[in-house]
This record gives sequence, structure tokens and C-alpha cells, in this order.
Amino acid sequence: MTQTTSQQQPVQFLEDRFACAQACTECARACALRASLVDPDGAEEQELLRRKGIMCAEVCDATCRMLAEENQLDESALRVQLEWTRTVSLECAHAFDRHPDAEDAARACRDCARACTDFMATLD
Repeated sequence: MTQTTSQQQPVQFLEDRFACAQACTECARACALRASLVDPDGAEEQELLRRKGIMCAEVCDATCRMLAEENQLDESALRVQLEWTRTVSLECAHAFDRHPDAEDAARACRDCARACTDFMATLD
């Protein structure tokens, strides 16, 4: 038996919401780990990289907490949070791209940005 479109939409919404939360969690972990590996007394560029990693981890963590809420989500607030997460994740990925030992963190950031974009599409 096939589901109607109206029955599939809530399932897709929940699947995309969960995938986005997972991607945010992975990005937060990768960025926090990457930030912890950077010498805080290092060069200015290293300090910028560490700060970007910390900020990205915090933004992704906040988004994951928002997505985990059981109650009704405010769609406009959710859109703002997702867009912010997507933007910060992409900025962080670009910063990590300049460091050869940060490929995993850059990939996690891009995956997170993609998941945010995909999830926002379900809100249309």
C-alpha cells in the first residue's frame, strides 16, 4: 500500500529534521575537536580558526537542541536558526579548507549546511 502525499509529508519532515539534528551534532563535535587542537597562543590565523570552530560548535549545538524540542516549533524562528547554522557551517568549512589537517571538520560542516538546506525545503 502506498502512502498519499499528505501522509508522506510528516514522515519526510521528521526524517529531514532528524538528519539535520544528526548533522548538526556531528558538525559541533568536529568543530569542538578541531578548536581544541589549535594552540590558543598560536598565530592570528590559528586563533581565528579556533574561534570559528567554537562558534560553529555552539551554533550547531543550539540548532540541535531546537530541533529536539518536542513542542510546536515556531517555523519562522526555526528558519532563522537553520539559515544561521547553514551560513556559519559554510564559513567554518571554508576556514578549515585552508588547513590540510582539518578535512574531516570541513566535511562535517558542509554536511551540516546541506542538511539544513534540505530541511528548510520541507518547511516550504
